[in-house]
Amino acid sequence: MNHTVTALTLDVDDARLYYEVRGSGPLVVLAGAPMDARSFAPLADLLAGDYTVLTTDPRGINRSPLDNPDQNSTPQQRAADLAAMIAEVGAGPAIAFGSSGGAVSVLALAQHHPEMVSTVIAHEPPLLDLLDDRTEQFRLSEDLRATYLAGDPIGAWGKFFAQANIFLPEGALEGMFGGERDPQSVADERFWFAHELGGSVSWQPDIAALRDGPVHIVVGIGEDSAGQLCERTSTALATELGVTPTRFPGGHTGFAEDAEGFEPVLRAVLADRPDLRHSQTSLG
Repeated sequence: MNHTVTALTLDVDDARLYYEVRGSGPLVVLAGAPMDARSFAPLADLLAGDYTVLTTDPRGINRSPLDNPDQNSTPQQRAADLAAMIAEVGAGPAIAFGSSGGAVSVLALAQHHPEMVSTVIAHEPPLLDLLDDRTEQFRLSEDLRATYLAGDPIGAWGKFFAQANIFLPEGALEGMFGGERDPQSVADERFWFAHELGGSVSWQPDIAALRDGPVHIVVGIGEDSAGQLCERTSTALATELGVTPTRFPGGHTGFAEDAEGFEPVLRAVLADRPDLRHSQTSLG
């Protein structure tokens, strides 16, 4: 079912943030980085019958331009952005689901703005500092970013998927990242490699603050992510926090590839929170 989508912008000190709100009920935030609001739209539509759902383009991506396009995007900044949007909607505290770089964003939200969020679901955050082989993983990450900035996007993506331990069919990279491409997609890709990826993978969570703080933390891992880098980082985070990971359908981007399959598991996690279940808030 398609729900009415309200497109909004919010000016902050250094950016204009684009976000969308649909549905009614307790507030749920769906966050990516670099994935934008479009990637979450099918899942948001499925949830909007029971929840107010906020999706957004993270700073520097697509419809959320920065005053200085050469500025880096950090998890702390993206967390502050999410907190500002939650406050603007006026339906918090929210429950926040984030995937990949967005999972890092929502963990930073829980750490730095705990009053704005009751539960955080961190789906496959790529926190390299939690790994025993962090030095080698940081070297690989720096190398693939240097490859991209040297003008070899296909080579950079090849190194990215190799580090992630995600295997693509032969010729897939050329089909995905070669030839004529949408200029906005290329601009977003370049921003991610140049200004966002490094800050996301190197962010060091305050484990004690997350473990002992007021925000309920759920760590999500895709059922199809066995052996991949983000299964390793997510497992390490769950171990540090003393929680059991929740398995979600699909792999790293299961929420976008099969929203209908992903939604029941996410909905069960939402329903497991009495503070969210009994809160009847809506867009004001």
